[in-house]
Amino acid sequence: MKLTNIKCQTAKFSPDGKGNKLADGAGLYLHLQEQGKYWRMNYRFLGKQKTLSFGTYPLISLAEAREKRDAAKKQLDRDQDPMEVKKLRKLELHTNYENNFEAIAREWHQHKFHTWKPDHAERILKRLEADVFPKIGKRPISGLTPPELLEAVRQIEARGHCDLAHRALQTCGQVFRYAVATGRAQRDITPDLRGALKPTRSKNLAFLKESELPAFLHKLERYEEDYGGKLLTKLAFKLLILTFPRSSEIRKATWDEINFEKAEWRIPAERMKMKDQHIVPLAPHAVALLKEIYQLSGNSFGNFLFPSQHGTRKPMSENTFLRVIEVLGYKGKTVGHGFRSTASTVLNENGFRGDVIERQLAHCERNQIRAAYNHAEYLAERRQMMNWWADYVENIIKGKKCGKETTQKEQIAHAFEDGIWHQREKLLGAL
Repeated sequence: MKLTNIKCQTAKFSPDGKGNKLADGAGLYLHLQEQGKYWRMNYRFLGKQKTLSFGTYPLISLAEAREKRDAAKKQLDRDQDPMEVKKLRKLELHTNYENNFEAIAREWHQHKFHTWKPDHAERILKRLEADVFPKIGKRPISGLTPPELLEAVRQIEARGHCDLAHRALQTCGQVFRYAVATGRAQRDITPDLRGALKPTRSKNLAFLKESELPAFLHKLERYEEDYGGKLLTKLAFKLLILTFPRSSEIRKATWDEINFEKAEWRIPAERMKMKDQHIVPLAPHAVALLKEIYQLSGNSFGNFLFPSQHGTRKPMSENTFLRVIEVLGYKGKTVGHGFRSTASTVLNENGFRGDVIERQLAHCERNQIRAAYNHAEYLAERRQMMNWWADYVENIIKGKKCGKETTQKEQIAHAFEDGIWHQREKLLGAL
């Protein structure tokens, strides 16, 4: 006789062991035990007797137990062992829990960490922790849907950070592709969201025109007297202008990168955007400036050219150059990175070769084998160019005019001073 809801409710455990298995048919029965009532199903698979558990009554009702029995019988009809199917489902649930988006994103971040600059790696992780993990971090990555991901990045967009939302989506795409490569997701769902976020407008970094440079340089020269600034900060900005690297490359420069004898600054690959060692030829003006800087910070414990005001183990703050620009009245008109554009514009307009300028800006991502043998690409021409640029800047500060023809004559003297004898005939021929 089949079970009824009343019979299931009133059935009691018998200590003598009799009548504790109440059959419902087709292998399903309610097993009464001292600690509770358990749904069981007996079946045979490949000639072996097996028992499947469906949970406890009344948490699992009679109707639900019958549904589970019928589903198990269908699996048997398909030559599947219901017990093995159940084990595989539990394993899949456990795997999905371990392979949630946050776990895989952190694994991906750790995998990529050595290829990034530390501050870049920190920014990526903080962006994920602040905006993505709280929304979808605990979701199995294989089960995430495009609408769920869109909701997570749209909350960034809603705060007015449209560009940041796009970058967060790009980062999520990299996480998905890593999950696909490691067998924990079927595909990257981020292409499904193409066009779902508001488009961003590309903004060129603000920079000073050649005509605006003299006024800025004159104000910078009086940074201490007129604006109450620190001498080391002013010297850092002057070195930034004379050598036009990226702002972070100046801030984190260490004295072991400077070779006074060769008049060179060699920035190691790990600090460069293109991950390639970069040589900055130092003009005499730059060398003199560095010697002045050395008197102020050369004995610092951290070995930074420009140590932090809060301790010599850290470099100067990333906001220092922006503060100088703001104090001098140029907020919104230029940024620290903008002086690379100013230098590039002036050098191009004065006839220096584009390849040489681009190489000095370290824009070129070169073939690795070629780079291994030619770190000093265009070095002789770059040295001449950097000497010209330093003269150009210093002449503006001193209120003199600077033309390329006149300065090339001065470069002959620099060539002799620096021991570049093989450049003499080339320079003479250019006049």
